[in-house]
Amino acid sequence: MKSVALAFSGGLDTTVCVPLLEEEYDYDEVIGVTVDVGQPEEEFAEAEETAEALNLEHYVVDAKDAFAEQCLDAVKANATYQGYPLGTALARPVIAEAILDVAKQNDCDAVAHGCTGKGNDQLRFEAVWRASDLEVIAPVRELGLTRKWEMEYADDHDLPVEGGNEGVWSIDTNLWSRSVEGGNLEDPGYVPPEDIYEWTTKPGAETELAEIEFENGKPVAIDGESYDSVELIEYLNELAGKHGVGRTDLMEDRMLGLKVRENYEHPAATTLLNAHQALEGLVLTKEERSSKTGIDQQWAEKAYEGLLSAPLVDALDGFIDTTQEKVTGTVTVKFEGGQARPVARESEYAVYSEDAASFNTETVGKIEQADATGVAKYHGYQSRLANNE
Repeated sequence: MKSVALAFSGGLDTTVCVPLLEEEYDYDEVIGVTVDVGQPEEEFAEAEETAEALNLEHYVVDAKDAFAEQCLDAVKANATYQGYPLGTALARPVIAEAILDVAKQNDCDAVAHGCTGKGNDQLRFEAVWRASDLEVIAPVRELGLTRKWEMEYADDHDLPVEGGNEGVWSIDTNLWSRSVEGGNLEDPGYVPPEDIYEWTTKPGAETELAEIEFENGKPVAIDGESYDSVELIEYLNELAGKHGVGRTDLMEDRMLGLKVRENYEHPAATTLLNAHQALEGLVLTKEERSSKTGIDQQWAEKAYEGLLSAPLVDALDGFIDTTQEKVTGTVTVKFEGGQARPVARESEYAVYSEDAASFNTETVGKIEQADATGVAKYHGYQSRLANNE
């Protein structure tokens, strides 16, 4: 008997995939796998209800802790892509690994997803799965399906997706971010309504301070209270979200070359990334900060591609982890007008001397101000020679 494990959300794409895997691919058994990376509870209820209506064996795997740790690794790497904190990209490999584990436990012959051939997620899932011996199936891509065709198919086969109507927007939510796309948002000139946002309120005049404590680059406490990784992210999403922090509206370049309009909410991610960079600015040397900018960019690119298992990332992690050994201390963030702005930072490892930097002191340790005269004479000397020619 041939069996396949399907990444299953209970939405239109994956619901349609169930009968297609049986009819078009001749699989005797389809196993649905839903992976919890912090989605709303109603999504699990929908998946379970749809699975029951389809008479589908269904697994729900809790991967929130693993995903949260991945998100905080991204903070160490200051991971953003084209100006926004990575979210969906970080989640997909975690989901793919969990589905692969279920497939192996059930002796499946294949794994499948409902991703389109135009997006990034197909690549992120398959980068994990193609390292196994299992067949990889992508019905939506391989059969060239459109949303309209899927809706008609669902209606003709009486599938439990309410005629395929999933709402105006296409929404993907996890612990770290919430993305909104599709519908009128596909028009770059369309001004999105306020109701596309759920995690963030419209920025107002209220302000609030929060002190975030880091240990070796990892946030561990807020205002003196310790949290585990999942709790810390959830708490900050709520705290920063009520001040309108973490909204992004941008044109994003996908891996396949398509340019798409995306709207994101990421309150905790924005806050932690801002705070972390502020602390790095205090404890890292100029050379470390300069080099780490390039390292961080490479890390973020591999994360966007879903390739954090690449050998290159191991090397990047080595550099990042070394720099994080002294990224320990506290950062006070001010939530104001939709921003999470670092306003104070402290660390025992600060590469800073208040006495040396102050304009109210005459010397820098044993160095006299007049000692800079020779440096000033040499500074720009070669350029002056070149400009006189």
